[in-house]
Amino acid sequence: MKQKILLTGAAGFTGLFFKSAAEAAGHQVVALQANLTDKAAVAAEVLQAAPDAVVHLAAISFVGHADDTAFYGVNVVGTMNLLAALAALPVKPSKVLLASSANVYGNCDASPITEGQPAAPVNHYAMSKLAMEHMARTFFDRLPIVITRPFNYTGPGQASNFLFPKLVSHFAQRAPTIELGNLHVEREFNDVRMVCDAYLRMLDKGIAGQTYNICSGQSYALKHIVLILEQLTSHQIKIKVNQNFVRSNEVIKMCGSTDKLFSAIGRLPYYRLEDNLLSMLKFHEI
Repeated sequence: MKQKILLTGAAGFTGLFFKSAAEAAGHQVVALQANLTDKAAVAAEVLQAAPDAVVHLAAISFVGHADDTAFYGVNVVGTMNLLAALAALPVKPSKVLLASSANVYGNCDASPITEGQPAAPVNHYAMSKLAMEHMARTFFDRLPIVITRPFNYTGPGQASNFLFPKLVSHFAQRAPTIELGNLHVEREFNDVRMVCDAYLRMLDKGIAGQTYNICSGQSYALKHIVLILEQLTSHQIKIKVNQNFVRSNEVIKMCGSTDKLFSAIGRLPYYRLEDNLLSMLKFHEI
């Protein structure tokens, strides 16, 4: 069924890909322009939009963001303003998807991580996302909310202060060295298109009141990513460990269980890591 989707964060990395995917599927996408921290402006724009469904992607998402309080102002209070505006609509949307983060799990021995794993955030970004989840539960009786916890993903156009784009840009520029933090971290490095596929299916098949990992179940060591980039570019790079980039509360391994996700929406298309890396390398040639 074709829907009018209200999208927050439409101009962001994920938002641009989601908008393209949603419109290709025949949906109408309305981008929220108001600052989420402006309650009145959000309420007015939501009322005018009268959406059939909502995808809330807007957030401060860089863990190393300089202002810790901004995480809570945007990610928690901003989301509360949005949900309050949606709850006041005369006709409620059929689904409200909130993008949280797998970072809420923190460091845990379980692998792959299921949605039942107790949250243990270790930084303000993750803490703000968990706080947002708990706040959103106060609206469960008024709105059909689905909470998603995406694991690490990337693609062309992601900001270079994130790890994966930083690596790719250094290889694209054939830099002789790169400064990194902990080389032993292990992450899922999923394709942004896979995440958008999951979000679109969630609008139809996600069960209100439930939380879902958005993941592939496949994780990679950072050294493995470097090796693939060396093969793709025929360039070797010297890695220097910068202690300023090594966080004392670093999450070492993050790999999610796909069981609940696939049971709800079916298996997702497979996007090869190498193809994603190639698209990111080509993005630097533009």
